[in-house]
Amino acid sequence: MRVCAAPPFAIDHALSCDARWQPHDLLRLHRLLQSDGEPAWVRGAFERAPYAVVRRALAADDFVAIGLRGTERSQRYGTWVHRDDIEIAMPPQALARLSPLAARNALPAFAALAALQRDSAGALAGFVWGPTGSTGFELATRTPTVTFSSDLDLLIRTPEKLSHHAAIRLLDYLQAAAQRAGIRVDAQLETPAGGVALAEWAANKARVMARHARGPQLITDPWAPAHGNA
Repeated sequence: MRVCAAPPFAIDHALSCDARWQPHDLLRLHRLLQSDGEPAWVRGAFERAPYAVVRRALAADDFVAIGLRGTERSQRYGTWVHRDDIEIAMPPQALARLSPLAARNALPAFAALAALQRDSAGALAGFVWGPTGSTGFELATRTPTVTFSSDLDLLIRTPEKLSHHAAIRLLDYLQAAAQRAGIRVDAQLETPAGGVALAEWAANKARVMARHARGPQLITDPWAPAHGNA
């Protein structure tokens, strides 16, 4: 997040993540409490689309770490919301079943997503996956967010270890889809250790960056039993 609020609880109480909401879930909120130092754009953005994304950060009991987005790429704000203010949650895999408004479906990110949705025999078959970023946000909110040059961001759930061979196959498949659409497809694996870039894991590096609620960490195996959930 570019800017982050002070937590609405004692920092030493931020010890957990509520498993009912996972990173990248989009939450529709009843309300958003104002915090000190909140950027000026936040209220307008929330009125246009009362949604926030679950972010990777610890929280006290009954709170969830969220991120809000404005109309500009630089407008990102991290804060926390009480669970009673959450109306519905939409995980990426639910968004994968949605279509954009008809006037928007020719945008490259949506065209690429539609091609992946139709390909029941492709490398994504068998995975639980869905769009995140601007594509997921627009599908959930129906607020125009995707542009002609927007990337297609994907989350792929991999609770079981993904071999490097399978990762290379998956990466090649997504890169081919990106090339056909003329955009970039950026895929993240959701592992027991947190979020890991598919491209990093496919590169067979000695260590990869896992994005975890306790902070990013370089690890050798995101599926090792010693790692907790993100």
